Amino acid sequence: MVTEDKRESRMDLTFEKVWAMFQETDRKFQETDRKFQETDRQISKLGNRLGDLVEHIITPNLLEKFNRLGFRFGKIGTNVRFKDYDGNFVAEADILLEDGDTVMVVEVKTKLASADVVDHASRMERLRVYADERGDKRCLMGAVAAAIIPEGVKPFTLKNGFYVIEQAGDTIKIDVPQDFVPKRW
Repeated sequence: MVTEDKRESRMDLTFEKVWAMFQETDRKFQETDRKFQETDRQISKLGNRLGDLVEHIITPNLLEKFNRLGFRFGKIGTNVRFKDYDGNFVAEADILLEDGDTVMVVEVKTKLASADVVDHASRMERLRVYADERGDKRCLMGAVAAAIIPEGVKPFTLKNGFYVIEQAGDTIKIDVPQDFVPKRW
């Protein structure tokens, strides 16, 4: 049963009042969206800082570790950007190791995923084209480094021909299984 008070309150709802309510709801949604965007930005910023931390843990011992495997890298660079002749972005290497014959491109992740391995393979293909266009015939090889490597991702990475660099205490280790065949681009 509808009482007289409820009938009167329904009658008080004018178009203007309903429109004002919609506008207030829209304003609140926009405010909430701004808060979510700021939260996403802060989380992304934190993720980048964690990546930087992993990179700083990995980099200092990398030359030594690869040289123990028979390489002769003498040059190391971080965050190396590659651009084409028109200045367009081609790729970025988190860490780049070089000697006269070989270039090792290292992708660094906080937590490695199979999709990261696929992305790195694509990056290596682009870098091979980039090098060929410049007459650089050095062998390109790849590695991935991560603080966290979930089960199943490491075998997938090795199967794709990438060295796997893992955090081991206060240093790093490069696990090279006996049947590992590194891919050369």
